[in-house]
Amino acid sequence: MALKDITLGQYFPGTTIIHRLDPRVKIIGTIAYIVALFLAKWLVSYAIMLVLLAALIAVSKIGLKSILRGMKPIFIIVLITGLLNLFYTPGQGEPLVSFWVFTIYREGVWAACAMVLRIAMLITCTFLLTYTTSPIQLTDALERLMNPLKAIKVPVHELSMMMSIALRFIPTLIEETDKIMSAQKARGADFDSGNLLQKAKALVPLLVPLFISAFRRADELAVAMECRCYHGGEGRTRLRQLRLTGVDYAALVLAVALCVAIGVLGRFGW
Repeated sequence: MALKDITLGQYFPGTTIIHRLDPRVKIIGTIAYIVALFLAKWLVSYAIMLVLLAALIAVSKIGLKSILRGMKPIFIIVLITGLLNLFYTPGQGEPLVSFWVFTIYREGVWAACAMVLRIAMLITCTFLLTYTTSPIQLTDALERLMNPLKAIKVPVHELSMMMSIALRFIPTLIEETDKIMSAQKARGADFDSGNLLQKAKALVPLLVPLFISAFRRADELAVAMECRCYHGGEGRTRLRQLRLTGVDYAALVLAVALCVAIGVLGRFGW
């Protein structure tokens, strides 16, 4: 897997209806979709969730290739989770396959497929959030959504700023890691051969310059923010004010309706 395949935190500018939605609505919609995923019980519910997600991807014009490339880093995790559900889900009746200490039931096959599909759709919908929302919009939306916590002295602005900066710098650090790794390989470094301990030792020439670069970038960012007279959220104004439109309200209604519909279908075993 190449480091360039990790697309978490990237933003793809666009003018689609998904891009133009209020970022608060997109965050709430993502949370509602995740809740609906865990309420889904059977084939009909998962089919509705999958069709909706496919429609959102098509409308956003992100491209299925970018989505699949972003899924590569978590392929092993999804595979292991699916296998654990396949082999360790108890069932009723005769097993489909039985060998050594493993027994596969019909319920295990369904549980494995459902879990793999659930994880894939969960990660894809969070990718859509970051792909279609700029870091500044995410910061403003998180701050506005957590605004009630200011009543109990929670530093809402600082927390939302830190989360958005961390998300924003993931692609930057990945690109920096790729450059350092290529430079070290050109000098004869070997990151692929040897046992686990030898591979861990080979990472030292990579981690040291990476940490130095990360601290240098953090210092440059702090100096830049100070030069622009940034002192936190107090008295801060925004270039773009967040205002809900009719489309935003319709999206909120759709998110609530989705959760209710999937919950009702789950009660009936669908």
